Amino acid sequence: MRLMRLGAEPTRVGADIRAAISAWGAGCSVLGGVTAFGCRPPGSPRPLDAVIVLPRGVIVVLGIDLPQPALRVDAPLQTPWTIDGWPMVRTEGAVNPGLEGLESAAALARSLQSRGLEPLPVAAIVVVGPYAGQVIQPTTDLHRGVRVVSPSTTTILAAARELATYEFPCPVEPALRLVQVLDETCELSLADLAEEGFPESAATDLATADTVLLPKYTEQSAMAAPLWRLPPRIKLIAAVAALLLICGVVGMWLTLGRPTTGPAPQPAPTQRIDGVEFTQMVAARDASCARHSFGDVQRWFQQQPCRSLTRAVFDTQVSGRPAAVSIAIVEVPDQQAASELRELADAAGTGGVTDLIAEGKGWPGGPDGFDNSAQAVQRTGNQVRIVQTVWRHRSSAPDDVGLRALAEHGLRLTPQS
Repeated sequence: MRLMRLGAEPTRVGADIRAAISAWGAGCSVLGGVTAFGCRPPGSPRPLDAVIVLPRGVIVVLGIDLPQPALRVDAPLQTPWTIDGWPMVRTEGAVNPGLEGLESAAALARSLQSRGLEPLPVAAIVVVGPYAGQVIQPTTDLHRGVRVVSPSTTTILAAARELATYEFPCPVEPALRLVQVLDETCELSLADLAEEGFPESAATDLATADTVLLPKYTEQSAMAAPLWRLPPRIKLIAAVAALLLICGVVGMWLTLGRPTTGPAPQPAPTQRIDGVEFTQMVAARDASCARHSFGDVQRWFQQQPCRSLTRAVFDTQVSGRPAAVSIAIVEVPDQQAASELRELADAAGTGGVTDLIAEGKGWPGGPDGFDNSAQAVQRTGNQVRIVQTVWRHRSSAPDDVGLRALAEHGLRLTPQS
């Protein structure tokens, strides 16, 4: 683990966090990666005690100072925390530190995605100190990318290993650009990152492929050679080909005159993001955005027509609860127009792009609509992505933590036609 100290710790427990992570040592024998202490990434709502950049994930670390050591901390995401049975009162910030950690992780993820960096998932660790004997998190909250732990080497290490599990490791060059977002004056080299476990190339290692080399035969040589002179493998291939030909003739004879059936229906396309599976149910592409929008957003499109509009609705589950995700991808002529659209679409009460369910393109058992949905908006170049998420068959709310996290995942979905 390489360490970079960019500023003072914003909390008292930050010194314990730095000592715990420093104990992992350099190199990738324990965990690897790079940690920046005392930094505030672009877009972050607050200074962070640390940001851990690992080959398979990025983790923001927030320190929370308790008034005194605690025997038990109950740390749900939906409601205020309790410390030894007493409610944890906060005069500012989110309803609890766990939600604040989730917001910090989402802000960093948006910042990295807007820069076109490697799409590593961003999770959060909230460290409570000076001491917490037992930390209780609801099981459903453990799937939302937040861990609440006490400030020790083993607890922070275990949490980091649980959260950094992306299926593809980040290569050294994208990793260096990611670290430079945290520290513009970063002097780490690609070799330094390779020593910390980042692969030097994202290419497939063909040396591990299971290959068989066959001798090359031309059509003339194969036809001219009698069967007894062919190598054993070619004899086997010829025998199998003959058997398949016979089976084909017999099959045609048996099915002659029977009514033919159409091709089997293709399964719905699915995508997997950070362990969550999304099944695409409906999709549509249009050249006009004004006809498929409303409110101030529609009036904006009437003055500045878009180039294309791609929409889709996905079915998914979060901790066993069925949910739906609507995504709209708008392409406009230039980045300036995209920035204006993003700000307009992200503001409350300005309208938006009509989802496909509202246009009558739902499916049996699907959502009734996207009222009271949580939303995430992102601009990349001259494209703007607008994602809405709702629970199916139960009430939803724009500030629902689970739906907000799901919307952040939805920004990485790619509709398929």
